[in-house]
Amino acid sequence: MPVRSLTLDHLVIAARTLDDGVRHVADALGIEPAGGGRHPLMRTHNALFGAWGGLYLEVIAIDPDAADPEDTDTPPRARLFALDDPAMHARLAQGPFLAHWVARVDRPRQLALWQSQYPARIPPVVQMRRGELTWGLTVPDDGAFPAWQGSGDGLVPSLIQWDSPRHPAESLPHDGVALKSLKGTHPRADAIREQLDWLGAAHLLDLESADGPPALVAEFDTPQGARTLR
Repeated sequence: MPVRSLTLDHLVIAARTLDDGVRHVADALGIEPAGGGRHPLMRTHNALFGAWGGLYLEVIAIDPDAADPEDTDTPPRARLFALDDPAMHARLAQGPFLAHWVARVDRPRQLALWQSQYPARIPPVVQMRRGELTWGLTVPDDGAFPAWQGSGDGLVPSLIQWDSPRHPAESLPHDGVALKSLKGTHPRADAIREQLDWLGAAHLLDLESADGPPALVAEFDTPQGARTLR
């Protein structure tokens, strides 16, 4: 069992296009992006929004300008956060949404070692880079969201460990925006709660059982008052 609790690193807003996702967050919270870039390995790109307390929000979408897989000698890996899944494409046709969350594993604990000890519990760690930032992120081989006992749907967090000396949130203005709560609903909440307890992340997500599609909701304090991101 984990002996240290995890930290909420960032929230993931999936979008059909990056512009769609940026507009979704800006309209919900009244803030503008202050960072981002491309992930060549995943053929995605993102935009980042800062929040108080070292948290940030990531809007992510398929990068339309990424290298064509036919132009490379190595077959591309599946994109992360289920962005290659037809069901995700159908969902994104309805608009951007808060799709996932990522929990941070702080040093001296080693994410890659932890994963190697519990491969049935933790997906493989993929090493990634964007500019001067380097990190390891747990990504199932098929690009799906992490799951436990067949349940996940974005509510079981991906795990991240930063190799760079500075966290990306340090360079992002928070504009007085602070997360109040992160809530989730899922028809199989018990299975997800079991995995969250095992990971040491149960304190980060207020999880309830509910019929219907799984969902994440983040509530924020902003200079304009309370705001909700879905």
